[in-house]
Order: sequence, then C-alpha cells, then structure tokens
Amino acid sequence: MDKPETWPGRPYPLGARYDGKGVNFALFAENAWGVELCLYDNDGTETNRIKVVERTHNSWHVYIPGLRPGQQYGYRVHGPYEPDKGLRFNPNKLLIDPYAKALNGTGKWNNALFGYEIGHEKEDLSFSETDSAPYVPKCVVIDDHFDWEGDTQLKIPLNKTVIYELHVKGFTRLHKAIPEELRGTYAGLAHPGTISYLHKLGINAVELMPVHQFVNDRHLVDNNLTNYWGYNSINFFAPHPACSASGGCGQEQVSEFKDMVRELHNAGIEVIIDVVYNHTGEGNHLGPTISFRGIDNMSYYRLREDDRRHYMDYTGTGNTLNTVHPTILRLIMDSLRYWVTEMHVDGFRFDLATALAREFSDVDKWGSFFDVLHQDPVLSQVKLIAEPWDIGENGYQVGNFPAGWLEWNGRYRDSMREFWRGENEMLPEFANRITGSSDLYFDDWRRPVASINFITAHDGFTLRDLVSYNNKHNEANKEESKDGEDHNRSWNCGVEGETDDEKIISLRKKQVRNFLATLFLSQGIPMLLAGDEMWRTQKGNNNAYCQDNEISWVDWDNMDEQLVEFVSGLIRLRLDHPVFCRTRWFRSEPVNGARVKDIEWFLPEGNTMSLEHWNTSFAKSIGVFLSGEGIISRDPRGNRIVDDSFYLMFNAHDDTVIFRLPPAEYGNSWQKVIDTHECFVSEEGGREYGPGDEIYLDGRSVVLLMSKRK
Repeated sequence: MDKPETWPGRPYPLGARYDGKGVNFALFAENAWGVELCLYDNDGTETNRIKVVERTHNSWHVYIPGLRPGQQYGYRVHGPYEPDKGLRFNPNKLLIDPYAKALNGTGKWNNALFGYEIGHEKEDLSFSETDSAPYVPKCVVIDDHFDWEGDTQLKIPLNKTVIYELHVKGFTRLHKAIPEELRGTYAGLAHPGTISYLHKLGINAVELMPVHQFVNDRHLVDNNLTNYWGYNSINFFAPHPACSASGGCGQEQVSEFKDMVRELHNAGIEVIIDVVYNHTGEGNHLGPTISFRGIDNMSYYRLREDDRRHYMDYTGTGNTLNTVHPTILRLIMDSLRYWVTEMHVDGFRFDLATALAREFSDVDKWGSFFDVLHQDPVLSQVKLIAEPWDIGENGYQVGNFPAGWLEWNGRYRDSMREFWRGENEMLPEFANRITGSSDLYFDDWRRPVASINFITAHDGFTLRDLVSYNNKHNEANKEESKDGEDHNRSWNCGVEGETDDEKIISLRKKQVRNFLATLFLSQGIPMLLAGDEMWRTQKGNNNAYCQDNEISWVDWDNMDEQLVEFVSGLIRLRLDHPVFCRTRWFRSEPVNGARVKDIEWFLPEGNTMSLEHWNTSFAKSIGVFLSGEGIISRDPRGNRIVDDSFYLMFNAHDDTVIFRLPPAEYGNSWQKVIDTHECFVSEEGGREYGPGDEIYLDGRSVVLLMSKRK
C-alpha cells in the first residue's frame, strides 16, 4: 500500500486522537533512538510502517490526515538493548500504546512476545529477533463522541453510600433472566434484570473489579486456567474486551461500557472501578515485552539502584510502576481523568495503593501522587478509595492516608471476624470499629466515612465460607494450596466444609446474619461482596483469582431468598435512619443539657460500662445506646438532623445472656426491629419492651431495639 501523507503533528495529548479529519499519534519514549508507527488492517496485516521523525522533548509524534476511527496500530521502538543498564529496547516487538483507548482482543501467548530468547543460557541478557506482531493485540483508534443524554456523576453522599463489590462477568454469567448473549458482560450488568435486583437489595454503588485491559498469565493458560480477577493491567484506558457482548473491535466495547454507566446512573447507582496502577502485566525481568518495557523500561518501571537489570517489587507481581517519574505520574492522572470525564465513572478503588505513595522506598502520604490528586479539580471531587497496603517495608498503612481518601479498613474486617468467632479481649477493639474507627481517622481531621467497612471481599473467603471452613481449600488453583491467605480468622462452627447437620447449618447462617447486621449498623461506609447475601460459596477457595467458572460465578438458582430479604431490610433500615450514617464523630457528651449522652455503653445487667469492664478479657457481650437527638450534623439546608433512638445488643457468647434495658430517660418504649437469631428485620410489628425489661439474647446473636421519637 502507498505510504500515507504525514504531517508533523503535536506532542500532546499522548495517544491516538481523532479530530474529524485525521489522527494525531504521540508516544512518550524518553530514552529511545527512534519510533516506528505500524498500521494494520482488520485482518491483522501490516499495511504501512511509518518512521516517526518529529520529537518534542521526550514525545514522538506524527499526524496522518484521512485516517479514521477503527484504524488499528502499534509501535516499534528503537534503542539500546542493555538489560544490565535498565535498557530493553527491541524493535522486533510490536508494542501497545499506553494511551490506547481500545484494543482488538487480548492477544495470545508465544515465545516471540519476549525480548530475549527463551531457554538461552544468558536468559534476558540475550536478544530476540523474532517478530511478535502476530501475537500482540492491536490498538484501535476510537471516536470519543457519545450521546450521554445529560448523564453526570451522581455524587451520592459518602454517609449514604452502600458499596457492592462485583465482577462484571461473574455477577451475571448464570443469571437466566438476562439474554444468554448478554450474560457476563457490561451490557448484562446494565440489563433491567440486574438493575431490578440491585434496587431490591438497596445498593447505590457498584465497585467493579478491574475493567482495564489486562494480561492472562502464561502459567495459567498452560494450566487451562485464566486470570479471572484481572489484576494484571497492560493498559489503563481500554476497557477489557472479553467483558463486551459486542465481540467487536474497539469502538463497540467502549460504547457498551458507557451504555452500562448511563443505565446504572439512570437507576441511581454509582459506578466505582478497581484500578491497578501499582504494576503491569509484564512481570519481572523474565516477563514479556508487550508495551511499557519495550517503549522505555527505565522510565516506566522502578529499577533497583544497585542493579538496573532487576525491578523493585512492592507488589509481589515482579514490577512496580515508576510513579516518581513525572510523565508516568501524568499517565496515571490522564487515565483517571479519562475514566471520569469520558466514561463517567464516580470513583476509584486503588489496588495496593501504598505502592503508589512510595517516593523512593518509604511511604510518603504527602508525596507527589497524593499531591497532584488533591490539586486536580476533577479527580479531587470523586470517590477515592485506597487498599492501604502493599508487600514492601512498612506497607500496612491503614489509617495513614491523607484527608479526602477513603480506606478499605482491614482492621475492621479482622476485628469483626475475631469478635464473632468468640475471641477474648475484643470489646475495646470491637467498639472502636463499629463507631467508625476514630483511633485510625480522628487525629487527621477525617470523619467516620473515611472507613470502608467490610467483612469479606473478592480476595479471601466468601461470607458463607468464612463460617464453614477453618482452612483454605485452593486445590483447583493447581498451586499445591500454597497460594492464598493462611490466617483467615474463620470458624467452621464445628465441621469443616459442607454438612447436612441442621444445627451446624443454622448456626452458620446465624453467624452470617451477625456479620451482616454488624456491618450495616456500623458507622462508616459498608461494602458487601456480591453473592454474600445469597449464601454463595467458593467451596473453601480463598484465592479464586484464576477460576473463571462456577467456583467464582454468582449462583442465582440457589440463592437464599430469606437471607436476601434480611440484607435488603438491613440496608433499608440503615439508609432510613441517620443515626447509623453519621458524618461526625460521637462525643460521648450529654445531649441538649440532659444526662443522656449521644452514645453510651452498657453491661448486660443494665449498668454503664466502666474502665474496669472494658478490660475484662472474657467479656463478649455489650449493649450500645445511640441517641437520635445526639446527631450534631446538619442537612444540606443547615437544619438540625434528628432521628429515633436505638439500643443495640451484641452477644458473642455461646450461651444465652440476659440483657436488662436502661432506665426511662433513655426511652419509655422499645420495639424490636432486628433479631439475628430469628432472622427478623422490620420496623413494624416487632415485640415491644419497656425500661428495665429483661431480654434473653440467644448465644451468638444481635438484637436491635428502636425508641420512636416523640
């Protein structure tokens, strides 16, 4: 084919940008000697190879008039191949544009993808001359235009947010009310059958596991497995095509994702996406050369200062993205802004966020990554959620992220598991967690909503498995069960795994209700793992990252309808009552001059707790009074917020404990609204009690009483 006309083009924006008349291509490659742009037809045949001659600072650029959306392309980058110096250029390898908005597939594994000769005695110090183009997914030029029909971010208040973590494919793959061709896709998530269920449950924010284009690890493919979770990104702009119902090439999956966001927004449901900027799917020094490594290894990755051949690995995946480099930091910021402004997502959950905060080796919460996010007028206004740990030194940073950030509260998860399996000396920790974890967030002028409370997440046991297994059972992963967490703080209620013993099953379901009631009655933002409300099991697999099958998919046919109704009632109760959705801390001070405080802690005998009682190692039962008159927050118009008052009773003992209700100044009439032993949740028709009455609280159960405001 004849060479197309080329113009110098512009160095920014990076990526391929269609302007209605042609396409501008721009690529950052600081240490490269030269760049070639390769154009492909829809059959994967190279039609042109264009030498990019224009370079402004560290960006190579060219404009091609007449090119249109749908054009497929990739890069070949020239430069020194000196791995011991951190340089790994190899023009025999076709490379994915880091700013590509879509790709035409996921590629396929072949030895040609590696920059060195597989099996060579010098390993990655050798040089491969094999062309990788047939095995690399091609980038696709898209048109960003989309009719959003007036859609904008929903901006649901933090204290009213209920997050539901789900996998796009796994959530609808077995949903028979959805047309088969849409199951397991972005379109399937936007289907009325899905949305009606989310409405029924009361969910107003879905947190999607990774949707960025990712790599399916070679060792998994060789074992007939797959990277189901997707925490292995190779591009930070393109939605993963395998989750698209269209099966199209580029533009279709982008539009389908936008359709999904628009439909969820129309239903009042926010979209938060799980993003993996801490590492890429190219792995360690023996990994493939697919994109960043071949474009400019020394710039994109953090290399060891004393050994440039190898990578700093704070993530356990072989490499760490170099967020200290200003252009790599800009890549992340450009990606985030793109997903907000062009894809309309409402927030992000940052995988291993601590790795992004490392300036050199130490974690710096005032570092450049946090600084630019804080200053950005777009990104500072969306929900930013940190997974506040990595595997590096001092990597566990729960409670240490700066103001404006929300955190997966790992200490909440651990405390709730320990308390409900009956561990001693848990009351002080338990009290801190259900009141918003002020010990973690108060000193930094953060508020209870900084805490994302969860019992389970994608990584670990499901809630059913948490009460059914003492040990992980990951044999299906073909890693000799060496993978996955060993210290799960789980309790199988007396039998390991599945059982026909009705008493064991009954106890397990009650324990699940205890976890759920505690979660939705705690201060902070609750996060529920999809399927936990259905009694979903992964058969004891606590690391199902490679199980793209019934182990991981939500089983709609065998859901526990009673448990679903229980959870729906919990969410409805929480959102109806601001006493459970506080935006400010409890003060433990008298309300309006009365003796009664905004929160008070009681012994089962009906007396208030003393310091001595808090330090009793074997105590496992407690009562909590929450005053509806003690909410110091104001509504959007500045009016005082008041609510009914509530009395919570927790009993983690095996045996029944008698609770005596507090005197009349706390409430003259109490109505039961939750009882986990009876699987009861309702604001109407519950048994009524008076001051000083005794309540027999069954072993391992929660009861909530309500005193209506006069």
